[in-house]
Amino acid sequence: MQITTYINDLLYRYECVIIPGFGALLTQYHSARIDSETHTLYPPSKTLSFNRQLQTNDGLLANYIASVEKCSYESSLKKLRNYTKKLSIQLTEGATVSLSNIGDFHLNDENSVQFLPSSNQNFNTTSFGLSSVGISKVSRQKKPYQQPEKSLHPVHAEKSNKKSYLKYAAIALVAVSIASFGGMKMYEDEVKKYNFAEKQKANTVVENQIQQATFSIENPLPTLNLTFKKQSGNYHIIAGAFRIATNADKKIKELTDIGFSPILVGVNKYGLHQVAYSSFDDRLEAVKRLRKIQKSQNADAWLLVKELEK
Repeated sequence: MQITTYINDLLYRYECVIIPGFGALLTQYHSARIDSETHTLYPPSKTLSFNRQLQTNDGLLANYIASVEKCSYESSLKKLRNYTKKLSIQLTEGATVSLSNIGDFHLNDENSVQFLPSSNQNFNTTSFGLSSVGISKVSRQKKPYQQPEKSLHPVHAEKSNKKSYLKYAAIALVAVSIASFGGMKMYEDEVKKYNFAEKQKANTVVENQIQQATFSIENPLPTLNLTFKKQSGNYHIIAGAFRIATNADKKIKELTDIGFSPILVGVNKYGLHQVAYSSFDDRLEAVKRLRKIQKSQNADAWLLVKELEK
C-alpha cells in the first residue's frame, strides 16, 4: 500500500503520526546500548509504539498525501478512509496485518488491537547507515614485574676547576638584579597612583556634567502603553482556506468576534489564503484543542504543521 510508505516517511520526521480512524504510531528515542550476553553494540534508535485512542485527524498524514500525489485535501481524506477501512476489515476477519518496516497488527481475545513493531527498522535519522557491531572480549593479563638491576659502578666526583673570580661575578649579578627589581617596583607604584588620580578627576567631571544637564518639559505627553499579542508555534488549527484575500479577512474578523485569536498563516501552493483559529508550540496541546473545535465549531477544521516566517 502506498499510504504505508507515506507513514514511513513521516515517522522519520515526527514523533506522532495519526492514522485517522485507526490509531497513532509513536516514536521514542533510545541511546546506544551494549548487549552483555551477545557482546553486541547497538546504535541509537527510535522504537515504535501504537496508541489506539488517538484517532482524530490532525491533518498531518492527509496533507502529506495531498502534497506528494498533488491532489486535493478532500481526495487524500477519501484515500485514508479507504485505507483504514481495509485495515479494520482484515483485523476483524482474524488476519494479521503487516505494514512494511512498521510492524504487525492483530486482535487479541478481547478484540483489542495489538501491535508488534518491526525489529529491523530504525527511524532515528542520526543513525542512518549504522548497524549493530559485534564486540570481542578484551583479555587482560598481568605481566610479571621484573626488578631492574642495580648499577654497582662507583661514582667519581669531578673536582671543580672554577676560578674564584666567578663567585664574585655571581654576587655582583644578584645585587644588580635586586636593584633593578626595586626600581621597577617603585615605577609601577608611581604609575598606579597617577592612574588612580586621573580616574578620580574624570569621575568628578562627569558627575558635574550630569548635574548641570537638567531638562524641563512644561506640557509632557501622557504615557502610552501598547500591548501586542504575538502568535507563536508551528502547529496551526486551520479554520478555512480562501481564494480571495478579502474573504480571509472576513473570516478573521468573524473568529475574533467570537473570542478566538486568529491569524493568517499564509498562502498555500494552491493559491488559497489559510486562516487559523490559533497556533500552538506543543503538538499534543494543539490536537486536544482541535478536537474541541471539531466538536463545537467546525467539523472540517484540521491541523497544519508549518514554521511561520519571523
